[in-house]
Amino acid sequence: MSDPDIPARSPASQAPTATSAPGPAGSRRLIISSVAVMLLLASLDQTIVSTALPTIVSDLGGLDHLSWVVTAYLLTSTVTAPLYGKLGDLYGRKVMMQISVTLFLVGSVLSGLSGSMNFLIGARALQGVGGGGLFVLALTVIGDVIPPRERSKIQGVFGGVFGLSSVAGPLLGGFFVDNLSWHWIFYINLPLGLLALAVFAIAFKPRGERHKHKIDYPGAALLTSSLSATVLFTSLGGRTFAWDSTFILSMIALAALGAVAFLMVERRASEPVLPLSLFRYNNFWVMSSVGALVGAAMFGGIVFIPLYLQVAKGVSPTGSGLQMIPLMLGILTGSIGSGQIMGRTGRYRRLPLIGTFILTLGMLWLTRLQPDTPSYVVMAMMASVGVGIGPTMSVGIAAIQNAVPRPMLGVGTAGLTLFRQIGGSVGVALLGALFSNRLAANLAEFMPAGAGGGGRMNAASVAHLPPEIRSMVLSAFTDAMHPVFLVGAGAAFLAFLLTFMLTELPLSRRL
Repeated sequence: MSDPDIPARSPASQAPTATSAPGPAGSRRLIISSVAVMLLLASLDQTIVSTALPTIVSDLGGLDHLSWVVTAYLLTSTVTAPLYGKLGDLYGRKVMMQISVTLFLVGSVLSGLSGSMNFLIGARALQGVGGGGLFVLALTVIGDVIPPRERSKIQGVFGGVFGLSSVAGPLLGGFFVDNLSWHWIFYINLPLGLLALAVFAIAFKPRGERHKHKIDYPGAALLTSSLSATVLFTSLGGRTFAWDSTFILSMIALAALGAVAFLMVERRASEPVLPLSLFRYNNFWVMSSVGALVGAAMFGGIVFIPLYLQVAKGVSPTGSGLQMIPLMLGILTGSIGSGQIMGRTGRYRRLPLIGTFILTLGMLWLTRLQPDTPSYVVMAMMASVGVGIGPTMSVGIAAIQNAVPRPMLGVGTAGLTLFRQIGGSVGVALLGALFSNRLAANLAEFMPAGAGGGGRMNAASVAHLPPEIRSMVLSAFTDAMHPVFLVGAGAAFLAFLLTFMLTELPLSRRL
């Protein structure tokens, strides 16, 4: 294997393994449009539940399981993402994309029909099985048909799609909760999914090439077990089970042993689900680590900011979605702006450095939230967080796809998606546990008897409390959020330090 730090590397010139020919400019534009629809579909469902969570908890109960509505989707999309890259090579990306959309839509229907929190969590997990394919296959197709220099601009646009979903999701969620019911936040996926299937079927023309591959089933099984155990002990430890309980200690042991066994299997596998040779490429491991840390901070903000707006500020679900528009505008500005800079200059090293620094400051600023913080200040806080997130979204994929050889394009893209999703799923689980524990401790002294420690806390229940109690509850509520944002700031700062190790490699104008 060539030295990963040689600038004159030739991933763009190596024989492609894509399943779609580049085609004329018009065809590529149609492919880009269809991929954007796919990414919007998958990313929208990471955020559309955020403003509806208080209502879902009020209806189904279980504040302790709130983060699992998000975590279940993130976890299954994480562990299935690497497999989709291999399956796409073996059976064709078009058919695998169609399968992933179908699974996603079935999960959406079941989520909408949910009558209990456990059923909803299971349905969300099925959605994630489909969503993992949408992320990986869509991003890999762009690496197949767009040159690196142009690809940077497209990645900026795709980062904007994630930014759009970060607020369009909560806004749509709030609208449906206020005007229909929370069940419709899942049913809305049906027209979007059918549109995505139709557009992709028209735009994507397979070459007919197939390459024989071996699916690394042992590696996939070990990765799934290790990640699942990690999320279980971080989510349930200290709440449902004591940290020194047999179950939690078993999950910790399974996570550690599974990780060690996974590394051993991957070293010997002929076609590993996550080739360890990827880590020889500096930009892969740097941006994957940055993606994991920023993912933890990002999903923490998306889950807890709407909760703050609805409970502490008393705004409606739709109102909380509207007030999150500054977050979307910040991500759009940071992502699209970074993509344009990369496309014009061919340089990207400083962009994630600046972004993670701004993100650190934004998360620290959020630790100053109080029940009476002016709305314009809250919006400024969200905008700063969005501007910080944006550059890492557009730079990550472009930097990695420009660094690894073309035969590793799919697994490289899947690897970054894997680590970003790991950061999000584990981050939401840890932050959810931190918030619930802190809130329960804060409420223990003065909540009215039978209130359940806030298990069904929402804006309506808080509004009906006596004024003196309500003031204490809101103070306890916002105080419980401060450690969440502080941990997010710490993750963002670690990402900032890592970006200094990113290698600047020229972005080619040729495939």
